[in-house]
This record gives sequence, C-alpha cells and structure tokens, in this order.
Amino acid sequence: MLQLSAGAVITLLSVFIQRGIVVHCFTPSYSSSTAIQQHQCRQSNSNIHSTATDTGTDTGTGTQDFRQTTTIPPTVPLSKNTFAGQIENAIITKYGEEDTQRVLQSWRLLEKDYEHREYVGDNNIDSSGKSKSKISPEESNCYQYTHSYVEGLTCVPFWDINTQPWATKLQKKYKTIRNEFLNTISNKKVLEEEGNNIWAGALTEEAGGYGEGWSTLVLMNRGMWDETNCNLFPQTAKAVLACGVPATEIFFASMKPHTDIKLHSDFTNFVLTSHLAVDIPESGKNKCRLSVGDDVREWINGEVMLFDTSIMHDAINESDQMRYILMFRVWHPDLTEVEKNALQLIYDCLEYPDLLSEDASIREAAEVEIEKVRTFPKLKTVSSGFGSGGSGSNKGGGKKKNKKKGKR
Repeated sequence: MLQLSAGAVITLLSVFIQRGIVVHCFTPSYSSSTAIQQHQCRQSNSNIHSTATDTGTDTGTGTQDFRQTTTIPPTVPLSKNTFAGQIENAIITKYGEEDTQRVLQSWRLLEKDYEHREYVGDNNIDSSGKSKSKISPEESNCYQYTHSYVEGLTCVPFWDINTQPWATKLQKKYKTIRNEFLNTISNKKVLEEEGNNIWAGALTEEAGGYGEGWSTLVLMNRGMWDETNCNLFPQTAKAVLACGVPATEIFFASMKPHTDIKLHSDFTNFVLTSHLAVDIPESGKNKCRLSVGDDVREWINGEVMLFDTSIMHDAINESDQMRYILMFRVWHPDLTEVEKNALQLIYDCLEYPDLLSEDASIREAAEVEIEKVRTFPKLKTVSSGFGSGGSGSNKGGGKKKNKKKGKR
C-alpha cells in the first residue's frame, strides 16, 4: 500500500490551492484550509536567516515573516513507495532525469516543506543597470516568498509585455472581449442559470483574509477548459486561444468598490500572472492599483500587465464601482518545454491519480480523460449576443445546467 507522508499531504493540498478552481493571484476565494495556512506560515529554522530586526507587518495572511533569506537544502530522490515518489518516477520515466532536474528538485523541496524567501529588489534594474528600488531591504516588500520553487527563474516585479508576443496580440482583442463580457454579465439571471460556479467567492474563513471583495468566473482551470463558461464567453475563449496565451488558468475577476487585498504571496514562482484590464472604473485616475514588491501601477482599460506573484503584492479599488479584469496564470518564460510538460504532469497526476496505475487499461482511460478536458471545447455560434437573447438563450426549451465546479 502506498504511504502518503505528511509532506505529501501538504504537497497535494498546496498544489490544489495554488492551481485550484478559484485560486489565483489576489483571490480571497482560495480553496484554503487551516493546514495550508499553517504550512505557509511555518518557518524552517535550519535554513532561514532574518535580514531585519523588523520581520514585517502581520497582514493576516501568514506572511508577517516574509523579510527573510533562505538557503536551499540538498535533496535526494523520493521513495517510490510514496505517492510523491511515484509522481517523481513518472516524470523521470516520461521525460528523463537530465532535462527535468529543476522540476525534480522543486518537487523534492516541496516534499521537505522548504519555503524559499529572498530579497529580490536588486533584480529590478533600469536600462542603465541601476536598481530601481530606493527602499532598503529592511523596509522593502520586494521579497520572493514561495514553497513551490523552481531554481534559476528570472524574478522581477513587472515584465515588459513587448517581450511576449501573445500579450501584445491580446491587447488588440480588448474591444471584442470587453463588449462580450459586459453584454453577457448584464443578464444576471441567465448567467447564473446557465453558468458554472459564477462569481465564486471565498470558500473558507482563512482564505477570506485576502479580502471579501474579490470573486472569479473561470474559463480554464489547471489547463482544463470549462466548456460551460466558455460557451457563455465564446469570443473571449477563441481570442485567448488565437493569441497563443501560455495559460494554465483563465478567469474573469471582479473587485468590489472600496475594497483591498492585503499584502501576500501566491507561493509559486514557475507561473507568472497577467491581467487584461476589461472594465476599470475611472481608468487613468489612479483609483484601482496593483503593487508588486515596491512597484505600484494602475489598471488601465485595454492594457495588459505581466507580473510575478511569488513576490509580495497587494491591490486596491478606491472607486465607487466594480472593477473587472481578465486574468491568466501563465508558464514562466524561462522554463523549457520539457519542464512545462513535467510540471503539468504533476498536476495531471494530482487530478487523475489513475495515471500512476500499474494497470495499463486504467492508465489509458485516465490519459483519454486528460486529453478530452484539455481539448478546446466546441463553442456555439455567436449571433446577436448573450445579453440580448441571442446565443445565450435556451431555444430548445431543455433543462439548463448549473454544474458545480469540481473534478471533471
């Protein structure tokens, strides 16, 4: 019988939190648990060294000790008698050990409960090579804090979107995405009846610490398309696909007026976060802002931002209206294709453990299911628009589905 160590249990929960249905940057809707919150707060006394006498402000999300520096400990192969060890063996069998060293190390570090903490303010440099940070490490928020850590990846608060062709293409789709979004959400009754887990909020009291004003509407989760919701936003889904966004998660996110999201980390460095500003109240008047490390930027309608949420970050909406964005979790550009595939295999095994079965027929059935949910869904034809009673209407008169989110 397989043994599931305490570390592996945390691994499973942590991954589902970081890659779950409603777990995204800034989301207070994190499907969290007390065990996870404790895991995220716990210090590893053997490898953490304080860089300041003031270890930071308690934000209520377990990040009060983020101003610390860690040393990466050595790792060893995991036992094949554990679930985590079987996943490691599956990676090596499918992709080889040499090309997946960084992923294997990351998986082993997570099993050891290692939390990587590092001051990264000196990484944020201008065109002349000088640091942009004018704040001392003792006072800075520019710290990376992550327990899902792949070594050697570039870590800066904000990325230049001009280095990512998909981001500039996405900006050109703004009007199409905005028009469809506003049209669709205008019919709240039909949206709730036909949609899947529409505007999911905080699932636990602990997760609610990120702020009560944040909700999500998912189009893709862990690389798996939500066919129901994609059919509510077919033009958006097709636009994202056409732009080649390297996404593992795609969702609309709302933020209520006069709310904020406290300083926190998303605890994963091998995916970056991107926002397309869809409907920003008083756009350009600095009412809706995002801070990553020590950098502060405002959402501007139609603009894309790409940033690293393994760095401490927060957000605020000081306007009198709801703020809407289209949000993505995307693979870090420094990862190789083999590394992306190996990381995806981890999540596939967590979602479909039968991929590890010794029975070939069971394994093949799981592989078929994975392929099915990763295939872009068949979308209905867009005509006069959902909100106006066009493609969103149930002309056949059949029973509408309000499928709850979960394993597919």
